[in-house]
Amino acid sequence: MNHGTRIALTLCVFVACLDAPAVAAEDNWPQFRGADSRGFSDNEGLPVTWSATKNVAWKTDLPGRGWSSPIVWGNRVFVTSVVNTGTTEEPKKGLYFGGDRPELPDSVHQWIVFCLDVESGKILWKKQVHEGKPQTAIHLKSSYASETPITDGERVYAYFGNVGVFCFDFEGGLLWEKRLEPHKTRNGWGTASSPVLHEGRLYLVNDNDEDSFLLALDSKTGDEVWRTQRDEKSNWATPFIWKNADRVEIVTPGTGQVRSYDVSGELLWHFKGMSSITIAMPFAHQGLLYVSSGYVGDRKSRPIYAIKPGAIGDISLAEDETSNDSIAWCQKMAGPYNPSTLIYEDRLFVLYDFGFIACFNPTNGEPVFKKQRIPQGRAFTTSPWGYGGKVFCLNEDGVTYVMKSGNELKILHKNKLAEDDMAMATPAIIGDRLLIRTSARIYCIQDGADASEESR
Repeated sequence: MNHGTRIALTLCVFVACLDAPAVAAEDNWPQFRGADSRGFSDNEGLPVTWSATKNVAWKTDLPGRGWSSPIVWGNRVFVTSVVNTGTTEEPKKGLYFGGDRPELPDSVHQWIVFCLDVESGKILWKKQVHEGKPQTAIHLKSSYASETPITDGERVYAYFGNVGVFCFDFEGGLLWEKRLEPHKTRNGWGTASSPVLHEGRLYLVNDNDEDSFLLALDSKTGDEVWRTQRDEKSNWATPFIWKNADRVEIVTPGTGQVRSYDVSGELLWHFKGMSSITIAMPFAHQGLLYVSSGYVGDRKSRPIYAIKPGAIGDISLAEDETSNDSIAWCQKMAGPYNPSTLIYEDRLFVLYDFGFIACFNPTNGEPVFKKQRIPQGRAFTTSPWGYGGKVFCLNEDGVTYVMKSGNELKILHKNKLAEDDMAMATPAIIGDRLLIRTSARIYCIQDGADASEESR
């Protein structure tokens, strides 16, 4: 499906039913959490059980480290990584505190974009876009390739937060690049906010401790269209293009404020009341926008908000409020830290880093079931996903907990990958395949598959 066809189809669906669930077949997975940033699929025949060898169509080892998610268009898989030519300190599964590494690496790193064949896992091309010593630090568990690339079906855009944006055609030809100045982030943790696309514009949010901004680039040329400065410090949340009944908005979660801009960069509305670190990506469902922020160290503010369209100006809640004219509801202590929330089969699932899960009614915010421990679960960074009447939660140990999508917590089974498979990237869903990116490799999971080679 080409870009123009997809836009036409999207507009038809938009007119018929605003913010409706994705169509029945996911032909492409063009960005973080899919075309609608929702993280679920209605495709049939997707795998439910797997291991490092069972139902594995292929697995391809990738050099370096990267926590960007794979994206897919047609028969192409795109992903990024950064290779340290020196010695890399291995990340520690489950570590939250004590991972600050403020000293800059003294070894040369290589920033690389990969293109793989979706049927075989073969690397079709790889392009190095930058080489040198990093100019900024990262957390021990982070990577210099944490932003997920995005595609419009004609070009693929790879964004490395403190290096720049690089645009390729599907054959690996570099069409343009735009270098960006490096900036310090909170505690030297690095960057992670992925780019988004809308009608020929590529939008980037770079919230840092020196010079935060929202940037619009011409997607064909890389020319800067506009730049809006942000009175904001470091955040890691990917922005969201909200196409609602009133207008198109660029929603940018932040620690100081959540802000929404029009497509010319003018501020539409804003509100205070997030936790002190903001990571999760917003999304829309049946006319409402969902925004969350849940730093584990905050004791008074870890909220989930449901926002109505049409807001103007400051829509902040008063201290004793949980709703107002623009905010449908707020659960002030329900937000997750790293994972984004998931609405699937009209239930709002919230996965917490320390191994808990809760479920809410997305219309009014009332609990469906309260926070419960996932047995033997720990260290969840990946966002949950859903299909086939099930919810999937992948932890850093490479273990996926498969749960029934229902009004009570029911864990059906666990799927475990290899011991060296640390997992922090959110998977991609395409056709009847699931693509899981780990610290060591990418797996293509497919029912009935039997990889002919142990690894490529």
